[in-house]
Amino acid sequence: QVQLVESGGGLVQAGGSLRLSCAASGRVFSEYAMGWFRQAPGKEREFVAAISRGGAFTYYSDSVKGRFTISRDNAKITVYLQMNSLKPEDTAVYYCAASREGTSRNTDEYDYWGQGTQVTVSS
Repeated sequence: QVQLVESGGGLVQAGGSLRLSCAASGRVFSEYAMGWFRQAPGKEREFVAAISRGGAFTYYSDSVKGRFTISRDNAKITVYLQMNSLKPEDTAVYYCAASREGTSRNTDEYDYWGQGTQVTVSS
């Protein structure tokens, strides 16, 4: 079992930055690839970014590539999402997730999810 707790969300103006954190507990963190997803009101949950177990490989959706950076600190059992140049369309609840299978853009391939943190970007 892995427990995930997100933090760092909030209200920010367009063009601003936020850093989300996802603290893990439970089974060995380094055994899991990690991902960030988001869900806006009335929309399906969508992939944002993923990082491999050791952190060497990262993947991004086209909508955030070049603006967001995913990273992890296995010693601190935490994964981060640095979000720069935020846009109103980035407004959503952001979730972190853990996958035993490896990095994926597919929500079905993640085994554990956090409760989410709200990010609101004003224009």
